[in-house]
Amino acid sequence: MLSMLLAACGGNGEEDDGGDADSSGDEGSEETSEGPEIGQENLTQPYVAWARETISTHLLGALLEMVGYNVELTQVEAGPMWSSVADGSADFHTSAWLPATHGSYWDEYQNDIDQVKQVLDKAPLSLGVPSYMEDVNSLEDLQGNEELGEAVNWEVVGIDPGAGIMENTQEAFDVYGLDNWELTSSSEAAMLTELQDAVENEEPIVVPLWQPHWIFGVLDLKMLEDPEEVYGGEGDQIYTVAREGLEEDAPRAYKVLEQYEENYDMINEMMPKVHDEDQDPAEVVQEFIDNNPELVDEWLDGVPRE
Repeated sequence: MLSMLLAACGGNGEEDDGGDADSSGDEGSEETSEGPEIGQENLTQPYVAWARETISTHLLGALLEMVGYNVELTQVEAGPMWSSVADGSADFHTSAWLPATHGSYWDEYQNDIDQVKQVLDKAPLSLGVPSYMEDVNSLEDLQGNEELGEAVNWEVVGIDPGAGIMENTQEAFDVYGLDNWELTSSSEAAMLTELQDAVENEEPIVVPLWQPHWIFGVLDLKMLEDPEEVYGGEGDQIYTVAREGLEEDAPRAYKVLEQYEENYDMINEMMPKVHDEDQDPAEVVQEFIDNNPELVDEWLDGVPRE
């Protein structure tokens, strides 16, 4: 497990309708004339090193450091990311893909986790293939497809085994009758290497894909239609979730979590720099913060900066 301390950043804020209501507007010890108190100063944010999550985690951590927190970023797998927030050993993560991808984690931990804020409203997932595979456009096209199956050894090249999209894919095998197919597990990086090698040689390959993801800006790919909506139909929404009690323990941090949100343009701008150009994610998000002061002001509205 890789632990990293994040560097500084800054922000803004408005109330949102996710999770428990922010109490910063009420009279009480958590609110001062200058904004919510800092409370607990050390925060832990677990994340999985997926394309969007690497960017979002570093960005949100940097914003919190701008307002006075020490934020430890801890790289883990999906299961520990959820369980650590549920048991209180970590404070929050911004990687909850709901209702489909992380549905099993939500079912298990929802009574111990505060759903704070939806940060992205559409995050589609499915199996994907290179666009030159013209005869494969739907998950139904995989059923009994002897030519394709033999060409790829009946293999879907997967990512880390705890990822929600891996569970979705196993379910898709059952729903679409893909009895001959096998899902292999590795990592996102290993899957992308195989995908890029296949495209370079114009060979067939089937992989799990999701958006936002930098790979769509590099390769010509398509996500397969999912008429049974195993992967959630038009797509999941992505949420920030926190441990119970964080709002009371770190009021200023919670207000930032409530006000932080994303759009495709900002994520797509930063992802290739980190994942395709191999730049340091902390430096990439700091550059974005420096170049987008108005957006940062919105995220940190009403929050004192240190």
